[in-house]
Amino acid sequence: MTCALCSADTDLVAHPVPGGPDGASVQICATCAGQIDGTPDPDHWRGLASAMWSEDPATQVLAARMLARLSDHDWARDLADQLWLDDETRAWADNIAQESAHRDSNGVPLAQGDSVVLIKDLPVKGANFTAKRGTAVRGISLVADNPAHIEGRVEGQRIVILTEFVKKR
Repeated sequence: MTCALCSADTDLVAHPVPGGPDGASVQICATCAGQIDGTPDPDHWRGLASAMWSEDPATQVLAARMLARLSDHDWARDLADQLWLDDETRAWADNIAQESAHRDSNGVPLAQGDSVVLIKDLPVKGANFTAKRGTAVRGISLVADNPAHIEGRVEGQRIVILTEFVKKR
């Protein structure tokens, strides 16, 4: 089998697609799965040009969400403009922000890829530095099984940050 998003012929994993029917998932490669939860490499995602026309609604939703994350690039905006989804699938694709239980210190919902600012000096265990108040953390990742945790890069180190110590930018 091939990856539903990039068409790579490799081992696949079932990746859940939140916000829709219970148990909705897409069979994707480890590279796509890692980039969905982390920092995406725009060149890897050019396969979305064909994935977005899949007959599987979960694949369409995942493609639409990745195109939205890659909207800094002209080609991704062009593809997103071409993408047609029925009303139910469009609502599912747009539902990711409401689905997130991750909230900043003010109760504002956090989404994958958001930027946040630290509201307190935080000693980083095992790295021998303190993340200073006011530090911007761009392109955060949500920790799937714990809504009180996010991941981000501070001073070149990938760290876990408690959501109670950040505010959305």
